[in-house]
Amino acid sequence: MSLGSFIKKQFIDVLQWNEETEGVLAWRFPMQDFEIQNGAILNVRESQVAVFVNEGKIADVFGPGTHKLTTQTLPLLTNLKNWDKLFDSPFKSDVYYFSTRVQTGRKWGTPQPITIRDKDFDMIRVRAFGMYSYRIADARAFFTEISGTREVYTRDEVEDQLRGILMASMASSLGGANVPFLDMAANQALMAQEVKDGLRQAFARYGVGLDEFNVASISLPEELQAALDERISAGMKGGLGADKMSGFTKFQVANAIPLAAQNEGGMAGIGAGLGAGLSIGQVMAQSMGNTLQQQPAPAPAAPPAPAGEPIEARLEKLKGLLDKGLISAADYDGAKAELLKKLIG
Repeated sequence: MSLGSFIKKQFIDVLQWNEETEGVLAWRFPMQDFEIQNGAILNVRESQVAVFVNEGKIADVFGPGTHKLTTQTLPLLTNLKNWDKLFDSPFKSDVYYFSTRVQTGRKWGTPQPITIRDKDFDMIRVRAFGMYSYRIADARAFFTEISGTREVYTRDEVEDQLRGILMASMASSLGGANVPFLDMAANQALMAQEVKDGLRQAFARYGVGLDEFNVASISLPEELQAALDERISAGMKGGLGADKMSGFTKFQVANAIPLAAQNEGGMAGIGAGLGAGLSIGQVMAQSMGNTLQQQPAPAPAAPPAPAGEPIEARLEKLKGLLDKGLISAADYDGAKAELLKKLIG
């Protein structure tokens, strides 16, 4: 290089990063054709780390503080370039800043329900949601494994990777917890702690430190939640004793009778409504798991009255339903009056 070209060469006296853009985790200082003046000042704030990279290899790492850049303060870089101790000319190296601030309020959630085995409901699918926070704990590992030589590396980019790790850990923890869903929802703090321990190790590989992790909610998909709501409703309206499944079946039958009465034929089709109610109860009993299958299956319902069946026989069936408490006295009296009109007419 000629003396004139050397004089025109631009030198960098101060290196610093003001973090003007939110969500940036790594930023490369714009070197271009500039060179760092020997004795230049490197400013690293409390929430930052600066990394010098020579030909793709990390040479030196600087923590918070004001550093004067000389061959004495850059021993590794000096060794890589084989500089003599009395070397007093500018040097060039890529400088990367990393933000070590805690990234708070990051949301996570299971994009698809996770299937687990539950002792109360057999096989169920659950969703989980919550928040977490993290920070860059090891700039060397983060540069090597994640950000590389990009000019800018953002929070959104790294979180795509972190969410994949988080979902894998969540699925493993939920599947191996062997905790009933109802207890799981009531002990979200304990579950969060269990998941957090596994995530810390997984994040550390990429130079990321997990700061906080919580589970805000654990829920069922809508169709399973509707089935659980019906079970809870049945428990409130009946079955207050030990035989809770019997109460649930009666609740289904009670819902089926008014629907049958509204159909054409009135109470004459009550047998079909009763059969439908009991069938629903049987299906729900099978889905509740082994703990709810101790009660024998309900007796099969009487088939609907065939066409041309004598009115006397239909009156006897109605009386039997009344005696068993499956219809009210008002329903019985109304149906009986309707049948008697047909008999007399």
